[in-house]
Amino acid sequence: MKVLFSIHAGEYLVGQHIENNHKSLRVWIPSKDTGVDLMLSNANATRTASVQVKFSKDYTSASSMEPFQQKGSLSKTFGWFKISRNALQDSPAQWWIFVLLGFSLSPDFVVIRPRDLLQRLDTLFGRRDTFQSYVWVTKPGGSQKSERCWEVRDLNQDDRSKIVAGIYENASRDLSGYLVWDPILQELNS
Repeated sequence: MKVLFSIHAGEYLVGQHIENNHKSLRVWIPSKDTGVDLMLSNANATRTASVQVKFSKDYTSASSMEPFQQKGSLSKTFGWFKISRNALQDSPAQWWIFVLLGFSLSPDFVVIRPRDLLQRLDTLFGRRDTFQSYVWVTKPGGSQKSERCWEVRDLNQDDRSKIVAGIYENASRDLSGYLVWDPILQELNS
């Protein structure tokens, strides 16, 4: 073990979220980087889940994000992640958590199993060694009753405008079902 103590911002935000919102869980920090950033357990540590955390700053202010910046836009956060096929295929972590920290400093979390993420990326982009993933989160509004989350890589401007207007639909690109912690909570508290 070389570093006395070091976690990155995304790991801190995941730990803080769990401690503040899921009191029945405990967060553990491994002493060595083995592809697992955090271990989660139930209160008596009889059930565990391993987690890989990926963090992105918010890119909504970038000039290419014009639809995100339009008045009345439902935009919340936009993150960019570089994901390796090998990292997903060989991941020892049961869950990957993508942390998007917007300018409101209220993070969004995409909680997904690595095999599910790889299958979705393969469906959208074909077999690649590396994926450039653009993830957008939008606020509730219009016909949207809750936040939505989308993979927007390679979408045209018209579709991006529909996303921030709350009228876009595409099941392959919809990551909204992964904005919840329920699967991990059920696994650890069952």
